[in-house]
Amino acid sequence: MLFQNGSLIVRMLKEQDKHLLANWLSTPEVLEYYEGRDNPFDLDKVVKVFYASEDDEVKCIVEYEGIAIGFIQYYELDEDTKKKYGYETGRIFGTDQFIGEIDYWNKGIGTLLVSSMIEFLLNQMKADKIVMDPQVWNVRAIKCYEKCGFKKVKLLPDHEFHEGELRDCWLIEKNQISNGSGPSKIKTYDW
Repeated sequence: MLFQNGSLIVRMLKEQDKHLLANWLSTPEVLEYYEGRDNPFDLDKVVKVFYASEDDEVKCIVEYEGIAIGFIQYYELDEDTKKKYGYETGRIFGTDQFIGEIDYWNKGIGTLLVSSMIEFLLNQMKADKIVMDPQVWNVRAIKCYEKCGFKKVKLLPDHEFHEGELRDCWLIEKNQISNGSGPSKIKTYDW
C-alpha cells in the first residue's frame, strides 16, 4: 500500500489488476475521458502499456471501501518535459488518474483521491510542484482539480491527440507554497 486516507487506499499495481484495467479501458464512458472511445484496450494492450513499458511512472490502483475503483500514476518530469512546460528548476511531478467504476463518479471520491495524492507528493516525495494537463473541454475534471488547489497556468494548443483530433489542454499546477501545512490526513507505508 502506498497510502491511505480514510476509506481511500492507493496501492501499487499488481499483475492480477490487468483484468480490471482491461475492463475499465474498454468502457466507452471511461474512454471518453481517458484514452478516447476510439482507443479501447484489450488484455494484450493493457499488458503492453501498463506492464511491459520501461517508463518511470509509478502505477497504482485506487480502492474505496475495499473495492478497486480506479487507477492513478505519478512521475517526476524529465528535463525535456520541464522545458516544454516552461519550468527551469525544481522537483516537478505529474499525475494521471481515472475512476473506472462509473458508479463511483460524482461522489467526491476524485477530489479525495487528487487531494490525497497532492499531500503524498508534496510531503513524502518532496515535490516542489505538481502538474497535470487536462483537455480544456473536460470541465468536470478541471473543476475537481481546482477544488484541490490547482491553478491554470498555460494553454497548451493541440497538445493531445484524442478521438481523431488534436485537443487543447490546460497546464495546471499546484505548488508547495500554496499547500498550507496542516496535519497530515494520510497514512503512508513503505513499499
